[in-house]
Amino acid sequence: MTHSPASTHHTVQQDHPPADPRRWTALALICAAQFMLVLDVTVVNVALPDMAADLDLGRSTLTWVVTAYTLCFGGLMLLGGRLADALGARRILFTGLSLFTAASLLTGLAQSAPMLLGGRIGQGVGAALLSPAALSLVTSTFHGAERNKALGVWAAIGGTGSAAGVLLGGALTDGPGWPWVFFINVPVGLLLLVVLPAVIPVRAPQPVRLDVPGALLVTAGTASLIYGLVEAGDSGWTDPSTLLALAGAAAAYTVFAAVERASRAPLMDLRMFTRRPVLAGAFLMLIATALLISYFFLGSVYLQHIRGLSPLRTGLVFLPVAVATGIGAHLASRLVGTIGSRPTAVAGMALAATGTIPLTRLSQTGNVYAGLLPGFVIAALGIGAVLVTAMTTALAMVEPAESGLASGVVNTFHEVGGSIGVAVVSTVAASGFARGSAAGFRDAFTVCAVAAGAGAVIALGLVPRGKPRSTGGPHVH
Repeated sequence: MTHSPASTHHTVQQDHPPADPRRWTALALICAAQFMLVLDVTVVNVALPDMAADLDLGRSTLTWVVTAYTLCFGGLMLLGGRLADALGARRILFTGLSLFTAASLLTGLAQSAPMLLGGRIGQGVGAALLSPAALSLVTSTFHGAERNKALGVWAAIGGTGSAAGVLLGGALTDGPGWPWVFFINVPVGLLLLVVLPAVIPVRAPQPVRLDVPGALLVTAGTASLIYGLVEAGDSGWTDPSTLLALAGAAAAYTVFAAVERASRAPLMDLRMFTRRPVLAGAFLMLIATALLISYFFLGSVYLQHIRGLSPLRTGLVFLPVAVATGIGAHLASRLVGTIGSRPTAVAGMALAATGTIPLTRLSQTGNVYAGLLPGFVIAALGIGAVLVTAMTTALAMVEPAESGLASGVVNTFHEVGGSIGVAVVSTVAASGFARGSAAGFRDAFTVCAVAAGAGAVIALGLVPRGKPRSTGGPHVH
């Protein structure tokens, strides 16, 4: 995820090491590992009501089941990329995969909220180590035209993982039970730990400074922000616990900015935000991911808690939504090269707002497929387009030497956006969780519609004009 330099055309022939005959096998196995990480962003949503019933979980705890994973994944991802450079991508990949597998087992065995959330945090830390190390191995193993093909396969994992997550989550929850949405990772992880060492070559690490304080500050700040947002749903926006958490987040972000400016090797070069394409890409990624994960979260609870659908039927409802996201992404990858980033981003956000409007009139009766699915599919088409436009704009409109930094920044906002989005809509929909009423969900979808509409307006002024140069594909899950 981090350190994913865009592929650019060079007129000078470069000398590359001999191609490793095991490289395509390695790619398949590395992509299988990445697939698990992507899967765990969406697979858990469909299982939430069953988890709540079995472990007696409240709304705030359910929210943390989703956000704890994406928070640690996003907050520590840049540090994971630096560790891969400093200690070797191969070593960090195996460390991350081992941690993710063990944490998946712990989460599936959970008998209480602390054990469940502890497992999700462990999964997120493992993912933050595994993902950037895996992408580093892909970019260092393949060269020239083969690298573009390999990165294309890597990028495709995102759409298929999201689609498979909602369907697999429903099937497993309806079948052997919700713990299996986590147990399924264990045999896959163990198999990969056995076979991967034979196909991944050992390479010398690079001397790299590690900004551990920066990683801890940005993660703590975002955790405090999410806590404040979730707490507001129970205690109110003016409650001291809410205000203290939000103030703590502001303080942590302020100290983080100061640490990064003073550091000789900052985790995140804040000067990247003076690059308009990177700022635009980060904004688009934040709001698009916040909307998408919020739809999965709200829709899963509404369909099962309010409408009484089974987990499998819920997963089947969301399958067209995940497919629509992939179609939107595919269309956008072509449109940004013909009409440019700005029109594609604005149209995508406007489409998301348009699709969300029917969801603001949800009721406790009526046909689910006619009342909910069309709006979800239209919104997902737009969000898929924005996700690709975000990464393409950030990578292809900056200097090639900065593309790795730009990718790391935007991918961080990808994970953090999901955490913040779920926290906000969970708080707005609190009455729907507590009283089993559709009114809270209507309010939450209204917030989503307003956010998407505002995103379209901001994109009109923020996203640069022009067409991005070819980069070999967006490197985002």
